[in-house]
Amino acid sequence: MARKRLCPQPTEGQLSKFIEERENWRLVQQALTITTGADFDVKLYAPLAKRFQELLNEIIRCSKEGDPFLISYYACAPEIFVAMDLPWFTSLASAYLGAVLPGHTAEVDESDTWFGKDYCTALRVGALRVLKDQLPIPTAVVALIHPCDGTIGFHQMLKEKWPNVPIFACDPPYWEDDERSLHYYVSEIKRMVSFLEEHAGRKLDMDRLREVIEESNKIIKLWQEYSELRRAVPCPHGYGITVQAFGAAQYVWVGHPDGVQWFRDLVANAEGLVRAKKGKVENERIRIFWFDLTPAHLVYDLFVWLEKEWGAVVVMDMFGHCPYELIDTSSEETMFRGLARRALYQQPMVRQARGMADHFLSDIERVVKDYKINCVVWPMHMGHKDGSAIVGLMREKCRELGVPFMSIGMDLFDPRYTTVDEIKDRFTEFFTIMGLG
Repeated sequence: MARKRLCPQPTEGQLSKFIEERENWRLVQQALTITTGADFDVKLYAPLAKRFQELLNEIIRCSKEGDPFLISYYACAPEIFVAMDLPWFTSLASAYLGAVLPGHTAEVDESDTWFGKDYCTALRVGALRVLKDQLPIPTAVVALIHPCDGTIGFHQMLKEKWPNVPIFACDPPYWEDDERSLHYYVSEIKRMVSFLEEHAGRKLDMDRLREVIEESNKIIKLWQEYSELRRAVPCPHGYGITVQAFGAAQYVWVGHPDGVQWFRDLVANAEGLVRAKKGKVENERIRIFWFDLTPAHLVYDLFVWLEKEWGAVVVMDMFGHCPYELIDTSSEETMFRGLARRALYQQPMVRQARGMADHFLSDIERVVKDYKINCVVWPMHMGHKDGSAIVGLMREKCRELGVPFMSIGMDLFDPRYTTVDEIKDRFTEFFTIMGLG
């Protein structure tokens, strides 16, 4: 008797984007592997490129063979997915990473004919691929209904497009980090496990979950060490590394031993540079806190220019910041509490925009003080209306701390919304007026 499929049979078109992205990552890995004399932070990207290929291959295999796989997010306790041997991907990752690839702007333009232009570009592009049947249909979706209305709209679209695909989302409490809220969210994480067991046909083994969390703890501990090393003046590494660290820890190597080794190499390199009092920028003059996601299409243009032209280093950003706590694995209950805390209170964007403005302000204060920040930049992404609504409060907090604050107004996923030359002009004016140059 034929084995029951736990996901729909894919069409050729539904795998086309994944196959295309796998080839792109293969070319990236190949280019990085043969590059000689490259900076350490460039070479560090090669294992990530290889790992992205592996993840895409696994989704393609599951889709073809009928094995279960998920659409989900870094803020949905992915250690549970790993422990249950459930491959997962987020449809928004390709919208971020694809911003540097040919054809991305054409997708953005096409998405404008389906959705309003004020809707977050990453969500628009992700939704476009679903509507055009360019993504494999998963066994189930573990969704987010926070931190913004855009994510709710995206998942409503998934439900309408894929009416037979079960969807679950943990219901987030609004209020601060208190015992009542945490207890409630633990119960939501447990409901998610029951949902996965029902629809994916696999049971969560607590011993396996413990193993995965312990590997995840090793990664987080090394990431914390690396974050501490970036406090050094000059900063040992420049642009790009922080968002790579986030991707390595929270997406591609969740609970995976290879992620531990990647961070060991990262920490060892940074330690050597700090001991030698060497930084990415020899004459470091300006230390920037970029308070949002670092846009992929600006990594090798704007941030290179900032370092060379102004001696300005993005020392920390929202996603590269590591406020995570290690999870107690002594019991089932402590593991669920730790996963709930990490998912609800410690993940970037979810942490800041889910509830009160205080999370934005306290993070600014912490990073400015800990990393000797000279200025704070809020990109003001057109889709991040939650943060843009409190620009005045962020500016007041920076004035209180004695550091200049700049908001740009841009699209983190579309280089045409505010061009790189326009952004450079804004920085030149800002640095000059504030006496930072």
